Amino acid sequence: MRRAGLLCTMMPMNRREILKLGVAVSSVPVSAATPAAPQAEPSVKGIQQSAWKPLLFDDHQNETVVALTELIIPATDTPGAKAALVNRYIDLFLHDGPQEQREHFLAGLSWLDGYAMRKHQRPFVRCTPAQQTAILETLDRGKEEGVEPGARFFQMIKGFTSRIYYSTEIGFKELNKGGRVPSTFGCTHSGRH
Repeated sequence: MRRAGLLCTMMPMNRREILKLGVAVSSVPVSAATPAAPQAEPSVKGIQQSAWKPLLFDDHQNETVVALTELIIPATDTPGAKAALVNRYIDLFLHDGPQEQREHFLAGLSWLDGYAMRKHQRPFVRCTPAQQTAILETLDRGKEEGVEPGARFFQMIKGFTSRIYYSTEIGFKELNKGGRVPSTFGCTHSGRH
């Protein structure tokens, strides 16, 4: 069934693009040596544990990332980004990734809360679902004066969400669940080769 999230309505991708993105994310190393005191290396298995704690995000940032990713790929008749634990993979990816990317992402989260405070007098995760969707639609259009930083951040988190979701077990199963392949991916001519 077609997803009703912001990813589908704002970022059309074909299956090849999704698979390329999935390969790109899955080729990123998931463990990193830290210069601090020795500790167990983070792992993908650790992401799925119930006692999981973010490596990078504070509680508010993590809650915001959960809300954002679930708006981008919501649960419908299939699991959404929250069920696929996309926030945890983003946390790990950013923790282990380049500092510049991490800084841009965290700055984007701060910008988003500031924008929500100016518009609705509360941080993004405390806005109503309709307000959250309206904010993201504004950022997706990127036409309002002063939203350029938020628009860039929204493009960044949409990309992370789609790449990571379709690289998880849940997302991978959804790519061709039950043989459902959109007609745009199949051969449409009736002639012989």
